[in-house]
Amino acid sequence: MVEMNRGTKLDREMLNVMTKEKLLDLFFLHVKNLWRVDGLYFLGIEERFGTDAATQIDASCWKLMGKLEARDLKNIFGFKEIDVARLLELLKNTSWALDQACKEVEVAENKGVFRVMVCRIQETRIGKGLGVFPCREVRFGYLKSFAEELNPKIEVVCKACPPSQRPEGVWCEWEFRLRSS
Repeated sequence: MVEMNRGTKLDREMLNVMTKEKLLDLFFLHVKNLWRVDGLYFLGIEERFGTDAATQIDASCWKLMGKLEARDLKNIFGFKEIDVARLLELLKNTSWALDQACKEVEVAENKGVFRVMVCRIQETRIGKGLGVFPCREVRFGYLKSFAEELNPKIEVVCKACPPSQRPEGVWCEWEFRLRSS
């Protein structure tokens, strides 16, 4: 009889002997691979059914991903109560935020901002002649479900994200506010 958790145990033992630098390299490789898979399936759907269909499917997937990732990160970090600062701390550890080439996070008492200045996905699309992806619907659904899972009193406001106008040097900017009621 094969023990089901044996693979996980062996994997942990294998990883445990790696240097911290090698573990980080492996970790970021897998974050990049998540984005590669996301991009490849999106491009396949876009080519076959068009950008609107691909965006709708992508938005559904990322909306669920936001909820799942929020729940898992809350458990990993052991947070019980989530305010805006803790939400942003968890957000910085998501598959979306990790390995963003250039990002900024600002936190005030009941408000915070997450800003992406260089977006690898958009830059890659432009470089391939595909044009800017109107990602607002996808990202908003992800961030809204992420915030709702952690604290339903935190609202997400899109300050800038394609296809809408955006400030020079910013691809997207998201504000998180704690509602008083």
